[in-house]
Amino acid sequence: MSYTCGYHQIFLCFCLLFCFSLPFPVKSDELHLLLNLKSALNKSTTGVLDSWGAADSICSFNGITCNDGGFVKEIELSNQKLTGVLPLDSICQLQSLQKLSLGFNSLYGPISEELNNCVKLEYLDLGNNLFAGSFPDISSLTQLKSLHLNNSGFSGVFLWKMLEKMTNLTALSLGDNPLIRSPFPNQILKLKKLSWLYLANCSIEGKIPPAIGGLTELVNLELEHNHLSGEIPMEISNLHKLWQLELYYNNLTGKLPVGLRNLTKLENFDASANNLEGDISEVGYLNNLVSLQLFKNRFNGEIPSELGEFRKLVNLSLYDNMLTGPLPQKLGSWSNFDYIDVSENLLTGPIPPNMCNKGTMRGVLMVQNRLTGEIPATYGNCTTLKRFRVNNNSLSGVVPAGIWGLPVVDIVDIAYNRFEGPITSDIKNAKEMGILSVGYNILSGELPEEISEATSLVKIELNDNQISGEIPHGIGELKRLNVLNFHNNLLSGSIPDSLCSGVSISDINMAGNSLSGKIPSCLGSLATLNSLNLSRNELSGKIPDSLSTLKLNLFDLSYNQLTGPIPQTLSIEAYNGSLVGNPGLCSSTVELRSFKPCRPDSGMSKDVRVLIVCLALGAMVLLASLGCFLYLKRTERRDGDRSLKEESWDLKSFHVLTFTEDEILDSIKQENLIGKGGSGNVYKVMLSNGVELAVKHIWNTESNGRRGQSSTAPILSKRAGKAKEFDAEVQTLSSIRHVNVVKLYCSITSEDSSLLVYEYLPNGSLWDRLHTSQKMELDWDTRYEIAVGAAKGLEYLHHGCGKPVIHRDVKSSNILLDEYLKPRISDFGLAKIVQANSGKDSTHVIAGTHGYIAPEYGYTYKVNEKSDVYSFGVVLMELVSGKRPIDPEYGENKDIVSWICSKIQSKESVLSIVDPRIPDGLKEGAVKVLRIGILCTTTLPALRPTMRSVVQMLEEAEPCRLVGIAVGKDSEQKKEHH
Repeated sequence: MSYTCGYHQIFLCFCLLFCFSLPFPVKSDELHLLLNLKSALNKSTTGVLDSWGAADSICSFNGITCNDGGFVKEIELSNQKLTGVLPLDSICQLQSLQKLSLGFNSLYGPISEELNNCVKLEYLDLGNNLFAGSFPDISSLTQLKSLHLNNSGFSGVFLWKMLEKMTNLTALSLGDNPLIRSPFPNQILKLKKLSWLYLANCSIEGKIPPAIGGLTELVNLELEHNHLSGEIPMEISNLHKLWQLELYYNNLTGKLPVGLRNLTKLENFDASANNLEGDISEVGYLNNLVSLQLFKNRFNGEIPSELGEFRKLVNLSLYDNMLTGPLPQKLGSWSNFDYIDVSENLLTGPIPPNMCNKGTMRGVLMVQNRLTGEIPATYGNCTTLKRFRVNNNSLSGVVPAGIWGLPVVDIVDIAYNRFEGPITSDIKNAKEMGILSVGYNILSGELPEEISEATSLVKIELNDNQISGEIPHGIGELKRLNVLNFHNNLLSGSIPDSLCSGVSISDINMAGNSLSGKIPSCLGSLATLNSLNLSRNELSGKIPDSLSTLKLNLFDLSYNQLTGPIPQTLSIEAYNGSLVGNPGLCSSTVELRSFKPCRPDSGMSKDVRVLIVCLALGAMVLLASLGCFLYLKRTERRDGDRSLKEESWDLKSFHVLTFTEDEILDSIKQENLIGKGGSGNVYKVMLSNGVELAVKHIWNTESNGRRGQSSTAPILSKRAGKAKEFDAEVQTLSSIRHVNVVKLYCSITSEDSSLLVYEYLPNGSLWDRLHTSQKMELDWDTRYEIAVGAAKGLEYLHHGCGKPVIHRDVKSSNILLDEYLKPRISDFGLAKIVQANSGKDSTHVIAGTHGYIAPEYGYTYKVNEKSDVYSFGVVLMELVSGKRPIDPEYGENKDIVSWICSKIQSKESVLSIVDPRIPDGLKEGAVKVLRIGILCTTTLPALRPTMRSVVQMLEEAEPCRLVGIAVGKDSEQKKEHH
C-alpha cells in the first residue's frame, strides 16, 4: 500500500490548514460588539436594549436580525429615543451587516470614515439625529441601495462625487441639512435606479438639469426649499412613474412645462412660492391628484373645470395668484375633501356646494376674491370645519344658522360682504371658536345672550352692521376675550359691568351706537386695556376717575352726554379731541381751553357750601394724619429711605453667596433705582467687595405697591398674579446654568414683597443699544455675536434643561449685555416649564409683547418652543435692520415681519433692508442672518426651525458670502395660511 498523497489530496490538505489559520468571526465576537454598542448608547426610555444580555443569543436581541449562519445581518433601532456617540469601530466589525437603521433618535457627535468598513451595507439610515460636522466620504459602500441622511445635523460641504460608485442606489435622502451651497449635483443624474430622491432644504442652487428626465424610475422627487432658478425642464414629463413632485419655495420661473399632463400617476404636486406664470391647464389632466399646491405664484387664467371631476383630490391651495373665472362646482364632491384655499385671486361665481359631502372638510379659505351668491346650506352641517373664511367678496344672503355653531371651528370670518339676517343662538355650540369676524355686512337682529357660551372667543368683530338691542350681560364670561369691536351698529342700553371681569381684554370699541347710562368705573381695573373708544353714543354722568390709571394708546369719549369735571390726569392737551362733543364737561386746568372751567354750583346755599368745606377740610386733616402714620410705617417697604429689615425675610440661595441679606435690604432705596417695569422696580446694588448686583423688587399685593382699592377682589387677583410671576421666574432661573442666561443668585421673600438678586449687566439691553436716543453703535461683528449668544441661551432653555423651558417673552429688551457686550437672556416672569405629561402646552392669557408675539396667538392660545423661535426671529430682524418691531413706517396694522417680507423681491431690495450703519462690505453677511430670521417667523409653527437648528445656521453664516433670499416672499405656511 502506498502512503504517498496525490497532488489533489495535498492541495486539499493545504487549503484546509490555511483556512483554519485565518481569523474567522465567531458569534461570541459579535456578542461583544453588540454589547459595546449598547454601552455607547444611553439607555432609552423605550427599553429596546434591555433584552441585550451577555448570556442570550444575539439573534433574540430586540432590533437584531440574523442571517442563516446566525450572524448579524440587520440592526433596526430607529425611533427608539437613543442618545450617544456611534461606536462605528464596533458596528463595522459585524462582517455580515447589510442594514443599519438608526433614524429618529438623538445620536450626536461626528461620523468617522470608519463607516467605510461596513462594506456590505445595502441600507443606511442615520437621518433625524443630532450629528455634527461634515459627512465623510463613503465611496467604498458600493452596495448601498438606500442612503438616508436627512435632518441629521450634518453641515459643511457634501462630497457628491462619492455617489458615482453607488450605482445601485434606489433611495437617496439628504435634505434638511445646513450644507454649503452648491449647484445641482450631476452625479445624481447617473443613478438610473433611483426611485426616491429627497434633496429638500440642502442649499442646492442653479437650474434643474434637463437630464433629470433620464431618471425614469423616480417615484418621488423633492427639491423644495432650495435656491433653484430658471424654468421647470420639459424633460420632467418623462418621469411617468412619479407619485410626488415637490418644488415649492424656490425661484423657479416660466410656465408649467408642456407635457406635465403625462404624469398621470402623480398624486402630490407642489410648486408653490415660486415665480411661475401662465395658466394651469396642464394640471387638468392629472386626474389622480390628491393634493395640488400652487399658491404664491403669478398664475392666471381659469381653474380647469376638470378638477371638479377628480375623484381623489382632497387638498387644493391656489392662493395669492391672479386666477379668474369660477370654481368648478363639483369640486370635492367625490372624495374625503380636506381643505381649499383659493384666497387672493380674482375668482367669480358661487362657492361649490358639495365639498363637505363626506363630512371631512377642515378649511374653507376664499378670502379676497369676487365671489357671489349665498353660502351653501351644506356648510352649516359641516361639523369638521375648523376655519371658514370668505371675507372680502360680494357674497350675500342669510348665513346658514349652523355656521355660527360649528363645534370645532377656530375662525368664522365673513367680513366685507353683503350678508344679512341675525347671529343665531346656535353660537352656543361653538366651543372652540377663537375669532368671530363679521364686520362690514348688513347683519341685523339682537346679539344672542348665548354668545357667552362660546367660551374660547378671543376676538369679536361685529362692527359696521345693523345689530340692535342690548349688549348681552354675559359678555364678561368670555375670560379669553382680547378684542371687542361693536362700533357702528344700533346697540342700545348700558355697557354691562360684567365686561370688567375680562382678564386679558386689550381693545374695546363701541363707538357709533346708541348706548346710554354711565361709563362703568370698573373699566379702570382692566390692566391690559390698550384702546378704549366709546365715542358717538348717548353715555351720561361723570368720567370715572379710575380711567386715569389706564395707559391707553387710543382713548375716545367724544360726542356723548358726559357731565362734570374732567379727571385731572385726563386734563391734558392730547385728550382735547377725545372729549369734544360733551358740552356738560368742565376742566379745572388751562390745558383744555376748549372746555368751560369748573366752578361751584351757584344754586347751593352759602351755609351748605360752608358746611361742605368744613367737612372736606376735616376729612383732609384726618386723611393726612392717617397718611402720615401709614407713611412712617410702610414708606421703607415701598422703596423709601428706611431699611426693609423690619419685615421677616426668607432667603433661598442658588449659588455660593459673597453677600448678606442685610446688604441687599439696605440697598433698596430711591437713589439706587435704575429701572421700572410691569413686574417691579430694579435697583443696582454695590457690595462692599466691589461686586455689582441687580435686584428686582416685586410687590405681592398690587403692581407698584399701590394700596387703597375699594374692592378686595382686584387686590387678591393681582397678588396671585404677582406671586405666580415670581414663582415662575424663580422656578425657571434657579436651576439654569448657562453663560447666555442671566444668573440668579438668590431670592429673598416676605409677606408683602419679594426680591430677586441677579448678576448686574452694565451695558443695559439690546433694545437700548439699537433703538433709544442714547444708543451705542453696534458694529456688525458685535451684532452677529449677540445673535449667536442669545440663540445659544434659548437653545439651552429648549433643549438643555431637564424639561423644556418656554420663555414666552423673547424680545430685545430682555436680552441684556455684559461689559463685553455678551448677551444674557433675562426676565422669566412669563416662562413656563413644559411638563412631560401635559401634551401640548397652552395658556389662557396672551403672553408676550406686541410685535414679537407669534401669529398663532391670533386664533389659539397654544404655546410651545416655536413661539419663542418666532420672537427670536423678530430680534434677528431688529439686529439686521436696526428698526423697531412696530413702527408707523410699516403702515397700518403691519409689523417688521410683514414689512421685510414685502421688500423681498430682488437682491437690491433685500440689501436695502440692512441697517445703513452696517458697511456695504458686511451687508451680504447680514442678509444671511436676515434669511434665518425669515425662517424663524414662518406663519406655520411646524415649519419654523428649532433653536438648535437656528444656532447651527447662525454658526454656518459666513459674512463674506450672500445667501440669496430664495424664499422669495415671507415663508408662510403651506396650508390654511389665512
